[in-house]
Amino acid sequence: MKLTYLLKCGELVLKGLNRRTFEDVMLAQLRTRLSSLGKFDIKAAQSTVYITPEQDIDEITAAEVLTRLQKLFGVVSVCVSYGAEKNMESIFEVARKYIAPELFACSTFKVEARRSDKKFPFNSPQICRDVGEVLLESCPHLTVDVHEPDAVVNVEVRETAAYLHIGSLPGAGGMPTGTGGKAGLLLSGGIDSPVAGWLMAKRGVKLVGIHFFSPPYTSDRAREKVIDLAKILSSYVGEFPVLIVPFTKIQELIRENCPEEYFTLIMRRMMMRIAQKLAFHNKCRALVTGESLGQVASQTMDALCSTDAVVDKMPVFRPLIGLDKEEIVRYSRKIGAFETSILPYEDCCTVFTPKHPKTRPQISELEKAEACLDVDALVKEAIEGTEKVIVCDFSI
Repeated sequence: MKLTYLLKCGELVLKGLNRRTFEDVMLAQLRTRLSSLGKFDIKAAQSTVYITPEQDIDEITAAEVLTRLQKLFGVVSVCVSYGAEKNMESIFEVARKYIAPELFACSTFKVEARRSDKKFPFNSPQICRDVGEVLLESCPHLTVDVHEPDAVVNVEVRETAAYLHIGSLPGAGGMPTGTGGKAGLLLSGGIDSPVAGWLMAKRGVKLVGIHFFSPPYTSDRAREKVIDLAKILSSYVGEFPVLIVPFTKIQELIRENCPEEYFTLIMRRMMMRIAQKLAFHNKCRALVTGESLGQVASQTMDALCSTDAVVDKMPVFRPLIGLDKEEIVRYSRKIGAFETSILPYEDCCTVFTPKHPKTRPQISELEKAEACLDVDALVKEAIEGTEKVIVCDFSI
């Protein structure tokens, strides 16, 4: 009788001949994710991953294991189960020892059985009836309610063992990180961009963060805030490189030489030029931004077209484009980023904001307005001054 975590896979089960490739990627990430918590026997079969600790683990470690498993992309649910030998006496013993104590706070329950091994001599209704009787003997205060029970006890009879558990916890869903390609995420210190990164990572995209830093207009605490947001994303995606781009000189030159109403748009165009080159150098195939249509002046349809005009080697993905702020905030809270995102340390996007920004710019007007800048030299200098920080933290 052993504690075993059952991970139920989501979209992976729909894959065809390359399904094993997706599973192998997820299993490799799973081993890395758990390596600092002890030794685990990990195997996959029948659209389920079985994780059994090879040593006793305390409650704190068990809770941390569960948290890390719930953040693994590719998993739709996590069950904390107890394995039993494939005979009814062993199943009854597990029910008495491990399942009954979890039912003390409940008033009603029911048993659901799934018999994947059709050679098992008892069918599902028999298993439900007999296990239910054992639990009623152990917990006389319980009654059976097959419609709206307080708890559902699951018995899964599989190829090598039987597993008992109560309900399941939600997983992160999506596809394993890296199976959807690689993209550069323009990561600010705000609410939107971490959510955009998380949504793309959920589709299997491996991320490289690109952050623009403008001291002294932005503080070291603003930089630390971005690294903290990167750590939150890292708890889902694993190793997460963040490229920190010096942007002060470019912003000052824009302020000194360009029309005020174009400040933000020219700044965004410079960011996109730099981000594309950095993404290309890091073998990315796309850029990801946290823009939502109409949220601010630089996110109108015309403004977005004007910034996209300087990106010619890869697509720009905007997973938040149709979401309103309340929806984005809900996602931010869900992934644990909101409290960090609202810390009062501003990023470079709020530096030199024009009083009356242009909302319907013409690309020709922008090209004329930024003609006074040595764009190629500024892009080159920013890239040469870029610092890479590798973030990897599963414990958040």
